[in-house]
Amino acid sequence: MKTRKNVSTVVGMAAGLISGLLLVPGMAWAHCDTLDGPVVVTAKAALAKGDITPVLKWVQKDQEGEIREAFQKTLAVRIKGPEAKDLADMYFFETLVRIHRAGEGAPYTGLKPAGTETSPVVQGADKALETGSADRLVKMVTDAIAAGIRERFAKAAEAKKQADGSVGAGREFVEAYVEFVHYVEGIYDIAQGHAGPHGQAAEPAPAGHHAESSEGPHAQPQPEHGAPPRAMKLPHTSERG
Repeated sequence: MKTRKNVSTVVGMAAGLISGLLLVPGMAWAHCDTLDGPVVVTAKAALAKGDITPVLKWVQKDQEGEIREAFQKTLAVRIKGPEAKDLADMYFFETLVRIHRAGEGAPYTGLKPAGTETSPVVQGADKALETGSADRLVKMVTDAIAAGIRERFAKAAEAKKQADGSVGAGREFVEAYVEFVHYVEGIYDIAQGHAGPHGQAAEPAPAGHHAESSEGPHAQPQPEHGAPPRAMKLPHTSERG
């Protein structure tokens, strides 16, 4: 039945609304992996001062060793000239971002150019921290959620009027009803913390009475994480961190 096939998709849509709100297609997670994103900006400042401390907040404690080693290698190579500096800096940026994203459970697909467009909600989150107020961000998110709920409610309510007219009309109502209920349920579960880093599925909540598949209404497709690109290698240096 088409409705059953769409259950996990609907929940995924709800998850996507929260975790990737207002994203432009193909722009997912283009924030911490950009050359003008907060991770690389911190790395540039750290290299300029020769102090790794500000960088360490972007990685897990058990990842510090690899970052410290990469930082020392970078400092040793970047003094050999402008070209070596550019190569060494890029090596460190890639290493840092890759490890940062691994710590979040997110895939690394390479660094994106400065100026890469990010979603309005990510920009809003950064702006909220800059200004000390989340009011505009809250409005942006709640307005989008409200619009999504109202759209699906209207569709289900209209279909309900004709639900008993024929089997076909009844099925159209059921499909709209399931999409509406699971959309709302998915959003609520995510708001309650049933989602991992970058919107990935976390421990699912207990299946409710609306489940129509063996996966349950909270089942979300797991992103396929391919092997991360090989990081560039620096020229050999005898100096070690």
